[in-house]
Amino acid sequence: MALTAGIVGLPNVGKSTLFNAITKAGAEMANYPFATIDPNVGMVEVPDKRLDRIQELIPAKKVVPTTFEFTDIAGIVKGASKGEGLGNKFLENIRQVDAIVHVVRAFDDDNITHVTGKIDPIDDIETINLELGLSDLEAVDKRLAKVQRAAKGSDKEAKAELAVLEKIKPVLEAGKGVRTIDFSEDELPIVKGLFLLTSKPVLYVANIAEDDMSDPDGNKYIQSIRDYVKDEGAEVIGVAAASEEEIAEMDDDEKSEFLEMEGVEEPGLNRLIRASYKLLGLETFFTAGGKETRAWTYKKGTKAPQAAGIIHSDFERGFIRAEVMSFEDLDEHETQAAVREAGKLRLEGKDYVMQDGDVVEFRFNV
Repeated sequence: MALTAGIVGLPNVGKSTLFNAITKAGAEMANYPFATIDPNVGMVEVPDKRLDRIQELIPAKKVVPTTFEFTDIAGIVKGASKGEGLGNKFLENIRQVDAIVHVVRAFDDDNITHVTGKIDPIDDIETINLELGLSDLEAVDKRLAKVQRAAKGSDKEAKAELAVLEKIKPVLEAGKGVRTIDFSEDELPIVKGLFLLTSKPVLYVANIAEDDMSDPDGNKYIQSIRDYVKDEGAEVIGVAAASEEEIAEMDDDEKSEFLEMEGVEEPGLNRLIRASYKLLGLETFFTAGGKETRAWTYKKGTKAPQAAGIIHSDFERGFIRAEVMSFEDLDEHETQAAVREAGKLRLEGKDYVMQDGDVVEFRFNV
C-alpha cells in the first residue's frame, strides 16, 4: 500500500530529527536551512499491542507487523510559493504525499537557530499554511480559466467542477485551507482530482523539550496550537524529537529504563505513528497461526475480497468467504474454538466491510 505521510515544517524545527527517530534512516541533518533537499522516504512499523496478544494466543513461527511510509520533506520558507528557497521543489514533494505531518518547534534553546529568529509555533503554522494556500490559489485560478470556457456549453462535468472551484476560491482567499470546507459526496472526487495542498489531512506535531515528555500537554505552546487549529479538526500531539531519536537507538532494556525514569509508558513516536496511520485512513486486520501471525494494512471501507487481495491476488480472484472474529472476542475467549462456541465466529461474504482488528482466515478457490 503506497500511502505516505509527509513531514513538513520550517527549517530547523526538528523534522529530520523526528524522521530519523521514526525510521532510523539517518536523514542528513545540519543546523542550517536546506540541509535536506531531496525527500527521504522510510518505512515504519506500526506499534500494535494486539499483534503480540494474538501471537500469545495463536502462536506462529514469526510475527510480522504492518508498515507504511513517511517522507521527510525539506524545510519551507516564506515565499516558497513564489520559488523562494527551493520552494517549487518542496511544494511538488508535498503534492505527492497523502497526508501532512506538520512539525512546529515548541521548545526554547538558544543554541539552535530558528529561521525566523523567534519561537512562535502559530507564526510557523501561518507561514507554511500561507505558502500552501497561495500555491493552491494559483492552481485554482489557472483551472478556473479553463473550466469557465467549457462550462459555457453543455458540459455537465465542467459545470460541476466550476461549482467546486467557485466554492474553494473564496476560502483560499480568506487564508483558510480546502480541508475546512464541507463537500458533498459528488464533490469529493472533483476535489481529489485537483490535488490541492490544503485539501490534505494534517496532524500537528509540537516538538517539545525532554523535560516535557512526561506531560506534553503541560508544554506552554501546545494549548495555543490546539486553539489555533481547532477549526480544522486537526489533532495536535507533543513529541520530544531529539529524545525520541536517542530512544530509537537504545536496546529494549535501556529503553524501558529511560522511559520509566521519564515517567512515560511508551515512546512518543508510538503515538505519532498511530496518529499518522489513522490520519491516512488506514486500519489493520490480522491473520494468525502457522508460519506467521501478521498485521495487514487496508484503507478504511475496504470489502473482504479486496482485503484478501492485499495478501495475494489469487485470494481476491477466487474469494469464497471470510471466517472472521474480532480481536476483542479472541482476547476475551482466548481460543478460536471458544470464540466459535460463544457464537462470535462469523462467516462473511463479498459485501462484508472489514473492521479494524478483524482476525481473518480467507477461503478461496482458483
